[in-house]
Amino acid sequence: MEYTTISDSSPPEYPHPVEIPPLLVDRDAVAAALRLLVVSSVIEIRALDATTGNDRWPRTLSGYFNDSDKAADAAATIETAKGVYFTPNPVDPRLLSRANNRLRVMGKGDSSTADGDIIARRWLLVDADPVRPSGIGSSDAEHDAAITRIRAIASALADRGWPDPVIADSGNGAHALFPIDLPVDDGGLVQRCLDALADEFDDDDVTIDRKVFNPSRIWKLYGSRACKGDSMADRPHRMSRIIEVPDEIRAD
Repeated sequence: MEYTTISDSSPPEYPHPVEIPPLLVDRDAVAAALRLLVVSSVIEIRALDATTGNDRWPRTLSGYFNDSDKAADAAATIETAKGVYFTPNPVDPRLLSRANNRLRVMGKGDSSTADGDIIARRWLLVDADPVRPSGIGSSDAEHDAAITRIRAIASALADRGWPDPVIADSGNGAHALFPIDLPVDDGGLVQRCLDALADEFDDDDVTIDRKVFNPSRIWKLYGSRACKGDSMADRPHRMSRIIEVPDEIRAD
């Protein structure tokens, strides 16, 4: 992990400089990503093993939002987390009553978004993940390979008449989000698409996640940091971000 070192002309209070890690969440980047991807839909934000403020122990945080700025404000209060995620497909608006434009600590028995809570499929989510041991971040070479692969997939599908996707950096790999307009019960179409993409584009270096077909799938919240394992010089924690946006987002 890269740090910002605090220094001034006065003698340090401790033998070593105080180091402050970078923020977990870029508030403005989160707001921009949500305005692009979910418009005014209700979504859930969920943070795993998270702390805010004076929390002593990490816990799961969850909240429901129909306001991108309020969602970004809430996400920005998270100081540490294993990961921060959102539901790109729209959620039943009644779930706002669980935690209305705020984050709550999830207790035993509290519910998060289930497949039956999704009202439509708006995105086909493609996740290109570099092959590496579980629980660690990617190297720069692995990270670059995943981004190259997702662009190759987008180009190949464009040649077949698919719409241009939103392309994003997940922090460790790469995402392509293709706009779709399908019912929640899609007859397995999304799953078959992911299987076909994996069959065509998987190799020993990068694979396509076949498991992200369920409608309530949580997805990396762009503008939050990927924090798998310890941040090392050769496997740093990186900020997730949207890389490319098509001139028109359309579902064919």
